[in-house]
Amino acid sequence: MKILVQADVFDLGSEVDAMRQGRTDIGAIASFVGLARDMNDGSGVAAMTLEHYPGMTEKALAALVDEANARWALQDVTVIHRIGRLLPGDPIVLVAVASRHRGEAFAACEFIMDYLKTQAPFWKKEETADGERWVEARASDDAAAARWNHKPDLFS
Repeated sequence: MKILVQADVFDLGSEVDAMRQGRTDIGAIASFVGLARDMNDGSGVAAMTLEHYPGMTEKALAALVDEANARWALQDVTVIHRIGRLLPGDPIVLVAVASRHRGEAFAACEFIMDYLKTQAPFWKKEETADGERWVEARASDDAAAARWNHKPDLFS
């Protein structure tokens, strides 16, 4: 398991290669890379700044990965979330999940992303032509997380 909160950019290929290095028991790796967009809610976005609480954020992400491991037979998980000022097109988040079977890898990857969007302690501020604004949670993200029927306690 690898959980990082960092300002530095990550490389999907390198992370997946590291995950499968020397392993022949992995049948599937599902991954998701989230990117900063240049538009949100109909407004142009020049940049986005992500903030977090060091220590608390990593603990919450570890609890989320533990919950995914309890639900599915996973062999490895990597979660990397960037912080700081990001420009449109910059990668924000990487979730990679290894399992013996693709179904478990896909489900766990989607589960982790759904909860990252709704429960992880990150705060996003966008720079627009009209000034700065904090990004509010979306009802669609909450609905995506709710379909998993049980919210993990990320702060226990």
